[in-house]
Amino acid sequence: MANTEHRIQNVERTTDDIDKADHAILSKHERENKMKKYTAKEVAATIDHAVLKPVFTEQDVIKNAQMCIKRGVKSMCVRPCDVALTAKELKGSGIDVSVVIGFPHGSNRSETKALEAKLAIQDGAKELDMVMNIGKFLSGNHDYVKKDIEAVVAEAKKAGVLVKVILETCYLNREQVAAACKIAEAAGANFVKTSTGFGDGPATPEVIDIMIKTVGKTMGIKASGGIRNWDTAVGYLNQGCTRLGVGSTEAVLDGAPADGKY
Repeated sequence: MANTEHRIQNVERTTDDIDKADHAILSKHERENKMKKYTAKEVAATIDHAVLKPVFTEQDVIKNAQMCIKRGVKSMCVRPCDVALTAKELKGSGIDVSVVIGFPHGSNRSETKALEAKLAIQDGAKELDMVMNIGKFLSGNHDYVKKDIEAVVAEAKKAGVLVKVILETCYLNREQVAAACKIAEAAGANFVKTSTGFGDGPATPEVIDIMIKTVGKTMGIKASGGIRNWDTAVGYLNQGCTRLGVGSTEAVLDGAPADGKY
């Protein structure tokens, strides 16, 4: 009798384990079914292709502009000195020029950032990716940070140009990420962005989740840093990002699932 009860208990435990496993599989399938299936063209239309390394030459800028046109990205993000050349190369393509401001540490004076923004707009920039003053933020001087962003936003608004605020989230804890998002929102910026790509860490799903929950209804969310393959890019888009900062654009897009019969 005892052996029979023991066998029954083992069967019940096995059945429970199978049920749990089936539930886990079903949950995974449900999550996958809810995930949007993107085409390479759709992903490309969200990419700000980054051409920011200090060693890039004018020839590199031209070559990357040609690639951006071919692949149909949203914008090409360049150093301030390359805006005029990039605007010339992208003219008539429908691809915007975006530029970094106060890059990569965000430590420039606000007046310098504002002037950098003004000159970049004159050269043809349509979007400004400015770095938040990280040191002032970590010092607790949030009013300074807000006014710093407002200085750039003021120049952008005159020309109808977008402002994305780079938070460099690798240096912030969860509460600080949320606080920085609210400051950027209050300062009138259009997007919050995770990283410069030159800090100590990339974008992460956890950080993106905080950003979306904090300002996702009022601002665009840009994941940047460490996006080097198709799955990572699509994962951030399915999470709710509306823009991606990518340096390895061709590698990401070439990893897309094949369309049709191919």
